[in-house]
Amino acid sequence: MAELTVSGGTHPILKDDYASEWMGIEVLALDDGHATIRMTLRQEMLNGFGMAHGGMIFAFGDTAFALACNPANPKPGEAGIDSGNITVAAGVDINFLKPAFRGQVLTAVANRRASTGRSGLYDIQIYAADPGAGAPGTPQPAPAGAAPAATLPGQLPTDTATDAPTWELIAEFRGRSRTISKK
Repeated sequence: MAELTVSGGTHPILKDDYASEWMGIEVLALDDGHATIRMTLRQEMLNGFGMAHGGMIFAFGDTAFALACNPANPKPGEAGIDSGNITVAAGVDINFLKPAFRGQVLTAVANRRASTGRSGLYDIQIYAADPGAGAPGTPQPAPAGAAPAATLPGQLPTDTATDAPTWELIAEFRGRSRTISKK
C-alpha cells in the first residue's frame, strides 16, 4: 500500500488506511487540532442520481476529523497511535448543503472547537470546486498546493483579488471525539 504523505512525513493513522488510499485523499495541512485534505470525485463515488454519494462525502469528512483528532507527532502523555491511546468518533452529524459531481475537487477543513479531558468537539467544512471552471462568479480550484482557508464556520473562502467566493460549501460535519485505550 502506498502511504498517504504530508509535508514532513506520513501520518501514522494513514499507514494502513486502505479506504483513504482508495478515495485518493491527499493531506494538505496538519497541525494540532487541524487538518486540511483534498480529493477528486470519481465515477465510482457517485450515486444513481449522478452526484456524490453521501457516504463518500461522509467518509471524506470523517478522515479529516480523524486527522485533526490524532496528532501526527504526539507529545509525551498525549493520545497517539503508538501511545496506547487513540482518539475516535463518539458521534457525528452531517448536513448536506449542495450536491457535488464527478470531476469536482473536494477540500475538507477540520478544526477543533473545544477539548476537555478525553472529549473534543470538531467542525469540518467540505467545499467543492470545478477544476476547469473559468467564468466569473463560478467556483475556482485553489492553486496547486493551496487549500481554501475558512476562517469562520460556513464562511466561503474568497479570491483576495476580487473578494468573490472561490469554493462552494457543500457539507458541514460536526464530530464529537473520545480518547480511548486501543487495547
